[in-house]
Amino acid sequence: RLLRVTPRWTAGAAPTALYFLLLLRTLRRRQQRKMSHQTGIKASREVRDVFAKARNGNYRLLKIVIENEQLVMGATKLTAHSWDQEYDSLVLPLLEDEQPAYILYRLDSTNNQGYEWILLAWSPEPSPVRQKMLYAATRATLKKEFGGGHIKDEIFGTTRDDVSLSGYKKYLSSQAGPLPLTAAEEELRQIRLNEVQTGISMGTKKQTLQGVAFPLHRDAVRALEQFREKRLTYVQLEIDFPNEMIKLSSTVPTELKDLPKRIPSDSPRYHFFLYKHNHEGRYLESTVFIYSMPGYKCSIRERMLYSSCKSPLLDTVENHLQIQITKKVEIDNGEELTSDFLYEEVHPKQHGDRQTLTKSKGPAGKRGGPQDGTSPRERWR
Repeated sequence: RLLRVTPRWTAGAAPTALYFLLLLRTLRRRQQRKMSHQTGIKASREVRDVFAKARNGNYRLLKIVIENEQLVMGATKLTAHSWDQEYDSLVLPLLEDEQPAYILYRLDSTNNQGYEWILLAWSPEPSPVRQKMLYAATRATLKKEFGGGHIKDEIFGTTRDDVSLSGYKKYLSSQAGPLPLTAAEEELRQIRLNEVQTGISMGTKKQTLQGVAFPLHRDAVRALEQFREKRLTYVQLEIDFPNEMIKLSSTVPTELKDLPKRIPSDSPRYHFFLYKHNHEGRYLESTVFIYSMPGYKCSIRERMLYSSCKSPLLDTVENHLQIQITKKVEIDNGEELTSDFLYEEVHPKQHGDRQTLTKSKGPAGKRGGPQDGTSPRERWR
């Protein structure tokens, strides 16, 4: 693992690290062998003889216990029906409430070494601690004597439900599922699930996934109402994590040239901006929603919740507060919010514009000047 994750090596470092890893592996194996035999308990001759016959399919169940510092045979059961039909009737009666034991139960399936078996390590809670430790330390010896290649599954149980047929089936279901995620992997998975998926067609976007609906603070609602009435030109909202709500962050008067400075560089925000501009000879005031997410400078939790709360927030603003949003954009930093960028987002060039443009040059001037059949961007060229 060290060799895999280290990006660069200095001269002579790789051989040293490789030697170190090999040394650790050798020490680990020695420790495992030491733990396997630290009790000094070995299998009796009877157990070895039964093991030899059992591996060929002569038995359905073997119970092994520790007596007089030896692994001895506690009980044997022959095969009468399929493995799942007689599982509980054979296994459960052999379990004692205060005595640990090993149960080897044969399945009907085989591998390249023969029949496959289940090893049940029975260690009930009322049993003495010394007995629990003794059986735990001797389990590796039992597997070695029987042959680890024959053992398909190992089940550790402290109650009968753990080692019953239903308990074994639950174990199989858990093994068939995906491996458990780390905390960081789980948060990243939630981010991907909560991202609003969009279907794009000719400048329109349709939201297809709901998120987490945090309530709006009363100050945020009041600011958005004033924004709707055009008494404010800019509203910035942020998530109040301890109280799990969306609160007001800023309403400072903002023009287009000031907008990049309003975008935090280290935390996400929601922005509502009244974009005042001229388009094709008309003066327009368009509401633009800006979702700023500064990449990995913020925490995974922030990215997850801001992404998840975005869709419900927009639903509240558009359907309940009746604010018509002309354009929704997502940015990494404020430097993206140039005049050209915002204009092209609000007024995207449609397919076929280039074919309908005339060749005549329009009079010089600002956007919104006399129309001459060309788009504002074409007149600037």
